[in-house]
Amino acid sequence: MMTMRALLALVALVSTPALATTHIAEHVTRARIVGIDVIAYPTSVQNVVTIVGVLPAGDAVVGSGNITLPTLTGMMLERGTTTQDQFAIARKLESVGARVAFSTGPQMLNIQARTLKENLPLVVGLIAEQLRAPAFEAEEFDKAKQQFEGWIEQSTVNTDYRAEEAFSRLAYPTGHLNRKYTVDAYRAALKNVTLEDVKAYHHAHYGPASMILVLVGDVDVTQGRAEIERAFAGWTGGGSIGSLSAPATLRAGNTNLVRLAGKTSVSVLLGAPTGLKYRDPDALALRVGTAIFGSGFTGRLMSHVRDRDGLTYHIGAGLSEDTFSDGSWRVDASFAPQLLEKGLASTRHEVQLWWSQGVTEKELAARKQGLIGNYHVSLATTGGMAGALLQAVERGYEISWLDEYPEAINALTVAQVNAAIKRHLDPEKLVLIEAGTVP
Repeated sequence: MMTMRALLALVALVSTPALATTHIAEHVTRARIVGIDVIAYPTSVQNVVTIVGVLPAGDAVVGSGNITLPTLTGMMLERGTTTQDQFAIARKLESVGARVAFSTGPQMLNIQARTLKENLPLVVGLIAEQLRAPAFEAEEFDKAKQQFEGWIEQSTVNTDYRAEEAFSRLAYPTGHLNRKYTVDAYRAALKNVTLEDVKAYHHAHYGPASMILVLVGDVDVTQGRAEIERAFAGWTGGGSIGSLSAPATLRAGNTNLVRLAGKTSVSVLLGAPTGLKYRDPDALALRVGTAIFGSGFTGRLMSHVRDRDGLTYHIGAGLSEDTFSDGSWRVDASFAPQLLEKGLASTRHEVQLWWSQGVTEKELAARKQGLIGNYHVSLATTGGMAGALLQAVERGYEISWLDEYPEAINALTVAQVNAAIKRHLDPEKLVLIEAGTVP
């Protein structure tokens, strides 16, 4: 259930000296090792290696199977293997200050690890062992189901989660990669899932096909490749996310109220599918225009709806869920129930102004500088660099895109940004979700 942004924050812990954002590609090595796409980027950080990786075993690939299987299978990876229990694995990692973690996202199983260089063989070996040979013990499976049930009950009353769930079901058609299952569907599925189901799902979806591993830091490329080849030799299988559905479109706006009693605030989502994947033409222009509108304290939404009108502590806008399929544009906000009507009116007013009048030369110049600066900063940790490399590949770019990104930002014109806003959004066709104690 963890997002890519959250998992990368877990590994972005090891600072490296300032890195130039040009000439990244020439220092990257990439090769297919025993079927795995292995990317390595040595940096000047001393003695520390960060590893991130993915394989397509997230919620979107369950097909017609039980929808709890991706998460339950991912949870079982950290509950022991056929050769050692979870406590033995934990002791080995703790004794050398290393970390290995797995989490299940909407499309991918995510892998995160951090280790000293000298312990890379141990960590790579444990990653392989946990992926390849989970113990699948009945007692641990029952515990995993109980934890999953706890997550369901928490999500049922979480206004942000319920708003996200409702938005996805209005914005995306059945079968779309970004359409979420309801908490009621998860609850019903959990009652019927068996350990044999989990074993079968693991056998069908886990393997080197479409798997990516990224190593950044004090990396000896030859050693790293050798350890991956040794640990994963003979492993077969795996799959892909599968065929993409047609881009989502909306013919008209819609409103959905998710009433939850006793909440002190109402979570609001206002948005629509864009029909764009991250690397599509217009996507970057729309992303930058949206950043001007709703990113941070310098965005129009915070400046006007929060600071000027005093209607909320939290509001912002962005594009999301567009790595593997077309994604969405949305405004996220939280309003006190008594301020909900005024907050929505102020928000819609700002959306309409932004859409009809566009952004200015001054706004675009300032946002370019901020985006490029943030980009440089994001690459100044081993976790940040590893995440950037992984996301570039997932989005279908060559590694050279990381060098080209600042130039692409700088090249955008006001005309391109404003045209993208008009072309892919319509204020009259926005989905509105209100989740909480709605007046």
